[in-house]
Amino acid sequence: MSGQWTTWNSLPWLQQADENGTTVQLGDRILQSAASCDSVADFIATTLPDIASEFGVQWVGVVDRWPQWSVQHEFGRQQFEGLPVRFFEEVFDRDGGGLSKLDQPSDWSAVATPLKNEANNQSLIILAGRRVDSADVGRVVAIARVFHYCLEAVSQRGRRIHQSARLRETLRVAYRLSEIFETVPLLEALAEEATRILDCDRASIFIWDQPNKKLLACPALGVEGGTLYIPDNAGIVGTVIYSGETIRVDNAYNDDRFDSSVDKKSGYRTTTLLTVPLLDGDGRLIGCFQGINRNEGVFDEDDEDILGQLGIQAAIALRNTRERARLLSTHRQLTEQMASSVRIIGDSTATAAVREKIERLAPTDLPVLILGESGTGKEVAAQSLHYHGPRVDEAFVAVNCAALTETLLESELFGHEKGAFTDAQDTRKGKFELADGGTIFLDEIGDMSLGGQAKMLRVLEQKVITRVGGSVPIPVNVRIVAATNVNLAEAVREKKFREDLYYRLNVVTLDLPPLRERPEDIMALAEYFLRQFCPQARRPVLEFTDEARRRVLTHGWPGNVRELRNLMERVAFLSTGEKIEVEDLAFILSPQQKDEAELGVDVGLSQATSRFQGQYIERAVKRASGNMSEAARMLGLHRSNLYRKMRQLGMNVPDEADEDVE
Repeated sequence: MSGQWTTWNSLPWLQQADENGTTVQLGDRILQSAASCDSVADFIATTLPDIASEFGVQWVGVVDRWPQWSVQHEFGRQQFEGLPVRFFEEVFDRDGGGLSKLDQPSDWSAVATPLKNEANNQSLIILAGRRVDSADVGRVVAIARVFHYCLEAVSQRGRRIHQSARLRETLRVAYRLSEIFETVPLLEALAEEATRILDCDRASIFIWDQPNKKLLACPALGVEGGTLYIPDNAGIVGTVIYSGETIRVDNAYNDDRFDSSVDKKSGYRTTTLLTVPLLDGDGRLIGCFQGINRNEGVFDEDDEDILGQLGIQAAIALRNTRERARLLSTHRQLTEQMASSVRIIGDSTATAAVREKIERLAPTDLPVLILGESGTGKEVAAQSLHYHGPRVDEAFVAVNCAALTETLLESELFGHEKGAFTDAQDTRKGKFELADGGTIFLDEIGDMSLGGQAKMLRVLEQKVITRVGGSVPIPVNVRIVAATNVNLAEAVREKKFREDLYYRLNVVTLDLPPLRERPEDIMALAEYFLRQFCPQARRPVLEFTDEARRRVLTHGWPGNVRELRNLMERVAFLSTGEKIEVEDLAFILSPQQKDEAELGVDVGLSQATSRFQGQYIERAVKRASGNMSEAARMLGLHRSNLYRKMRQLGMNVPDEADEDVE
């Protein structure tokens, strides 16, 4: 732009108007001011006094013709009531500079030249004073043109600076909006920012409820609750909704589209309005954004552009907020479902002790080692620790350590970088990273290799992992819950499990008793599983016959709760009667009990029968926790008959049995 200014010194009309070079020098000074000023106000304050001094006049001004003749910029003191409109019109009729004697007592004269700005609005630059004569007309015309071009350049630069500042503000607003996750606070923040950036009195966002043909206005100042529902076809907002076009209004009450009913309700008076449509990422109209009552003047194209930019940010933020709210709601529902489904069922003393211990451990971050036979519910206990603790909203990640080979363990637990090995096509997070903030459940940790144990110990101590093929340490915040059916103390003695890892994990131990040691829980668990599976099988919840109940209670349950659950699922879907009969109970023997249950054919029938009866009575006594009266009831015998039968079979009989012998 400075190159354009320098060419003006050689303009013929400027050279011809200047006799001694002072006009050229003034033009240079005007150009220098234009180059150094970022605002019209600064440029006017610097330039008009210099022009007045050069021509020796008492007043210099720029007068606009639209919408009516008015002084836009001036310097000096007018010692007359005003310049006549007739004078302005005459100058425009000549299409050049004009000199006029004013009908004033002080005998002032004025010279003016017409200009046109980029908006094609007609303007005059006028010099007035006692010493103005016809010889000044050419010089005034020359300087007026230089001044006009520079004024337009400064004005454009000022608008660009202003637009740049506003765009920076929209970026700041976008950053602020990214930290707001609820719809109403988001809308209020958007309105607050729009009010500040547009320099207006108020702003509102209207969200379109298209199925109900309503608009939700938020914030609606002066309305109770801060929100307002209006018909989607009412007023200027309704016009924008159905046309999809921006509307600017300079005088609301003179516009037939304006709905004044809201003003009447709130006592507010609207004058100027700017309303732009809100579009989502797919280009669908979801509402509109409105600025109300500009503090100075009326809304212009720059305001329209910036409100449009804010509208884009608003639509994106609203979509993200709604999506986040939907995901949070879904996550909350799933978490509640999981928490309600993870229950420790049973009323036995052992089960009550486990439940109480879990309640005490859940709020802590202590590592927990869960011990118990296969099928006793170790993962259910781990989930209960997680879903009833402070990490409930974070991830619960279960890892079967027995299934991880030495080569896969590091990649599965700690992740890997792209290209770390042959099949590493992409970067992948490991289980520890996925569980960050939540709980990681290391099931069957007793079966982990010694090399894997060493790597696990390092992570537990340092709380930092490094992906395979990576070098950046990644901190992780997880709660460790481990489980095993292996006797770890014995494994440590046999050098099959690291002693330091054992002590690291064994901060708190949770022992889960096998089902055979808590027979009073058997029916509670069976009925709980039936209440789950029968509705899935679309049938009423089944009940047990007395014989079936007795058979369930006397079974050894080598597979523990898992076996009971599988049996109840099979019964719920496959049994044909209205009640569960003994014939419906097809027990599956575990490998550990197979040899014990299968009596060889090398013994006689009498001996095999006696051996079976002894085993059966032993299981019944265990189910009854040593209560012989209860065991006799389960077996369908009188207690004295039970003692007699035990003696016949050569079994150990409690001392109290002697009291029953006649």
